[in-house]
Amino acid sequence: MNTHMKIFPALPAPKINNLLLIGAGLIGGSLTLALKHAGVVRHVIGSGRSATVMDEAVRLGVVDVAAHRDSPEFIHAVKTADVIVLAMPVGQTRTVCELIAPHIQPDTLITDVGSTKTSVYNDAHAALGDKIAQFVLAHPIAGREINGPAAALADLYVNKKVMICPHAHNHTADIDTIAALWQATGAQVFELSLAAHDEIFAAVSHLPHVLAYALMNHVADSDLSVDKFAMAGAGFRDFTRIAAASPEMWRDVCLANKEAILAELDGYLSHVQELRNDIAANRSDEILMQFMKASEKRLGWGRHLKNE
Repeated sequence: MNTHMKIFPALPAPKINNLLLIGAGLIGGSLTLALKHAGVVRHVIGSGRSATVMDEAVRLGVVDVAAHRDSPEFIHAVKTADVIVLAMPVGQTRTVCELIAPHIQPDTLITDVGSTKTSVYNDAHAALGDKIAQFVLAHPIAGREINGPAAALADLYVNKKVMICPHAHNHTADIDTIAALWQATGAQVFELSLAAHDEIFAAVSHLPHVLAYALMNHVADSDLSVDKFAMAGAGFRDFTRIAAASPEMWRDVCLANKEAILAELDGYLSHVQELRNDIAANRSDEILMQFMKASEKRLGWGRHLKNE
């Protein structure tokens, strides 16, 4: 079976004295909690746009101290960080990288948690210049439908997949350090190219979120919306669960990975149109064949997941 992924072997856990987390929501907060639990990181400095959110992150132990992005403390945190984790919406990548670029030290590693990779690389490269070599891109495949520091879980990444997406400027030792960092959270860590990442996740992550948001709005805009929601069962709940995720984050994902998402959306709409035509024409056999194909694929995938 063809695959563009390869799994990293087990690597010794790194020792990080100072980690700067920019964006202390579910994904970044779960990372720092996991690294603290594993004894990998000694001190975590957090920075975000909201003082209220950062105060909550400190109170919950997601970060040890908070530093506003315009403060001398933030600049000091950048200069003294062993690792900087970008955990804000991907649309902020260039702005944040421009802010930290003058202060990044030669031995500091940068990584991220973004759901798109090519756009993050391009924005970071434009801001960081030659320091892009220190940026190892990553994407954890885990989440919840709620966000913020209170949503963070120390075990969120246990047995979950994390993609490391190296680029031509990275050094092997730096790639291994970031891979080891994620392995310390309990995750399975894979290597995947930037382009393959964006094409794959447009299909299995970005498109489902677009569809979930659209279905929620479709039902909400109906004259019978109150009754429809009252009667909705587990299938509707499961399908639309991810529509409760961060709207800002998913807006940025759609714009950052636009071409791949549009290609997947067009392909999906083609399948929907074919099924609509069969239903309209009462083509019973064709409808059954489409449903049987989908059912067999879903059952086979489910068995594969149980065997992992």
